[in-house]
Amino acid sequence: MIEFSNICSKDCYYCGIRKSNHQAKRYNLSDEEILNAARFAYESNYGSVVLQGGELSGPAFTKRITNLVKGIKQLSGDKLGITLSVGEQTPEVYRQWFEAGAHRYLLRIESSDRDLYYRIHPQDDSHRFDQRLQALYDLKEAGYQLGTGVMIGLPFQTLEHLASDLLFMKALDIDMCGMGPYIEHADTPLWQYRGLLMPLEERFNLALKMIAVLRIMMKNINIASATALQAIDPIGREKALKIGANIIMPNITPGAYRNDYKLYENKPCTDEEAADCKNCLEARIHMSGNRIGYNEWGDSIHFKEKNQGC
Repeated sequence: MIEFSNICSKDCYYCGIRKSNHQAKRYNLSDEEILNAARFAYESNYGSVVLQGGELSGPAFTKRITNLVKGIKQLSGDKLGITLSVGEQTPEVYRQWFEAGAHRYLLRIESSDRDLYYRIHPQDDSHRFDQRLQALYDLKEAGYQLGTGVMIGLPFQTLEHLASDLLFMKALDIDMCGMGPYIEHADTPLWQYRGLLMPLEERFNLALKMIAVLRIMMKNINIASATALQAIDPIGREKALKIGANIIMPNITPGAYRNDYKLYENKPCTDEEAADCKNCLEARIHMSGNRIGYNEWGDSIHFKEKNQGC
């Protein structure tokens, strides 16, 4: 995971890097810093990288991501897989990035319930539920392995909402899922509703149940073990790996910037460098009884199976 920028055009009520949070210390890695991080991944035998940043759009941003994707492919001899997580774009932009070499995309819906969606987002043209949903279909049409996900334990959220989220992901026929417990941030509008939240431990356990149930429902998709789990439980990500998750993403963002990509409070591993994460996760994954797939893209088996013969 390379968290390359926390500059965002969105104003989501739950997010610490929302546009209107003037307490956030903004940063934007240079192209050289991003490519150096990707080079570290390649030389460390990681099979893939994720480029994740705040949601921006426009010709300059489109061109930058295109060039970065091509640059990562070039420095790795086309051996590094590339996942993007940079928000809503036009179908043309999605196709351009796909043709440049990106092949997986994570765009979290955050809640598949329209009413709840608008309780955690502004109701304006920049935060339209239908636009978010259409972007997911556009990504599928462009050829990406599609990932989405939701937050678990939000204020106003019910078990019925979460059950509908699982059915939504099944119906959308996603290839990847990234979901985890909601952790409040003091510099966000949702902070005022923290009294409505279930305790952190209950949110953590509910997140594990969501992962386990989704694994039963969708046996061959990729399910990420979210960093937010570790923010609650020191071995939270390992627990997720044992009950259904199969993806874990070491952070290779340069250490000086990690604490500034702060979507929620108590984000772990902000005082480490890329090499520290590698050594730590090797031990953690071994403890969970799993094997690291070095030099593998880690593509979704679900995606491969439904596209056989295409």
